[in-house]
Parts: sequence; structure tokens; C-alpha cells
Amino acid sequence: MTKLSAKAEEILESLWITTVEGDEVGCLLSALDAEGLDELVQLAYVETKGERLYLRKEGRPEAEMTVRRHRLAERLMMDILDIQGAEGNEQACEFEHLLHEGVDTKICTLLNHPTTCPHGKPIPPGKCCEEARQAGTAGIVPLTELKSGEAGEIAYLAASDGKKMQKLMSMGVLPGSELELLQSFPSYIFKVGHSQFAVDDSLAREIHIRRVD
Repeated sequence: MTKLSAKAEEILESLWITTVEGDEVGCLLSALDAEGLDELVQLAYVETKGERLYLRKEGRPEAEMTVRRHRLAERLMMDILDIQGAEGNEQACEFEHLLHEGVDTKICTLLNHPTTCPHGKPIPPGKCCEEARQAGTAGIVPLTELKSGEAGEIAYLAASDGKKMQKLMSMGVLPGSELELLQSFPSYIFKVGHSQFAVDDSLAREIHIRRVD
């Protein structure tokens, strides 16, 4: 498959978001990069009608994977590298164009096949996700999705501010440590090492767990 330029990938990403996930019909041509547009037209991934650009069925698989790469990059930047906000988005936009030739599969596997980006939008699954689901090994979930008695490995912390991160780290809640959920109501009580801790719902959602069978 021909590797697209960054500009062409950005156009495909916009088309997927507006027409497949949203309720818009195509994109306005005036808002698109001319070189990227010509590239996609030549590949028959898109077509123009009047002042708008439309995604053809031939371009849908590549558009979907472009969105997948971008949202995996967001997860990597924000959850693992702790690059948040506008900087995290900017870095993800640059990094997504490097996730070709199986790199996206390696990143997805590293993240344990996340289903949503940090903003809650769906990450289109890849072949690796389907294989992991069939094997029963897929899924990093917030602590709030575990049932009492379930255990898992702490995959990463998504604490939204430094105070929350410090609080979790002082408990020994660190990536790679095993955690067992003892109780989920009225507060979340879990065990890390030989110690037990209680946190509220908002803090429990910041702890992301890789389930352990």
C-alpha cells in the first residue's frame, strides 16, 4: 500500500470524523490542503462534488486506520509519557504519521489494546485487537470496571493533576504493581502489596488496570 503524506492523512482523518462518526456530509474543499487533496484523488480514495470532498468506499479502510494511529498516539503521549493538554495533542499529531509498517500494532499491544482515546472517542480496532479479544487477553480498564475480588496489574495512571498523582504514588500505586479490588461500594478499597487503601470514584477512575486471569 502506498504510504500517504501527512497532509493526505490529515484530510482522511477529517473526513472519517465528520462523515462516519459525525453528521456532516463531506468536507469543504476550501479548508483542505491542495497537495494532499490531489494525492487522494489520484488514489481514488476521495471524490469532489461541487465545493465538497467526499470519502469513497475505497478510501474508508485507510481513513479508519489513520484515525486509529492518531488516537493510539494520543494514548501513548497522555497516558504513558504524561504529555497532557495542547502539547499532548500536538505531539500526537506529529507522532501518528510514524505509526506505519506494524509500529501501530506494537504500540497498541504495549497499551493493551485500548478501545477509546483520552477524549473518550473510539479507537478503531486492528487485527491485533481481535486476536487479543479471542485469546481473552485484551483490555486495560479503569479500576471502576473491576469487580470485587478481581486482580490486575497497574498499567498506567491517568491522574489529571499533580496532587492526585502524588497521592496515588504515596500509596504504592505504580505501573507494574499488582492490585486487587476488595470492595467497590461505598468506596473503592483495594490491596497493593500488604497494604489496603480506600479511594473515591473520581480517583479510582485514574487507575488503569490490565486484568490478570
